[in-house]
Amino acid sequence: MKTDIKNLIFVDCKADGKSPSTGILTEFGAVAYPSRATFHGILVDEEGKGTDEKEFFENFEKWILQVTDNQKPTFVSDNPAFDWQWINDGFWKTIGRNPFGHSARRIGDFYAGLKKNFKDASSWKKLRIISHDHNPVHDATGNLEAFERLLKEN
Repeated sequence: MKTDIKNLIFVDCKADGKSPSTGILTEFGAVAYPSRATFHGILVDEEGKGTDEKEFFENFEKWILQVTDNQKPTFVSDNPAFDWQWINDGFWKTIGRNPFGHSARRIGDFYAGLKKNFKDASSWKKLRIISHDHNPVHDATGNLEAFERLLKEN
């Protein structure tokens, strides 16, 4: 398989609520592929204290531009229907743009395509090395690890 893929950003979000209109993004992790550089965002700490969201999303965008060498990033997640909505909302309401654009990629769909089985979109999770412990940086890293293993296998 072609392995010159770059500028992927694996993201995992934690939120209090089901959507940006009914809840709040509390924390997320991002891991760049192929460098494995990480970004850990804590918007609301365990004591319920928040941070300056605008400054936070400005810093996240700077990190994205740095790890992608100012190239367009691709958002990757195990569940972009959930994760992307929080990041998209955060970028648009704070800085008026989203460096990821209007789309995201789902690891399960990539896996199902490789296996030629549209219904098997979850078996890839066994390829994670780091335990899925709900720390968003660990979870995003585990997803990146599984993706790397898929690339090597195919």
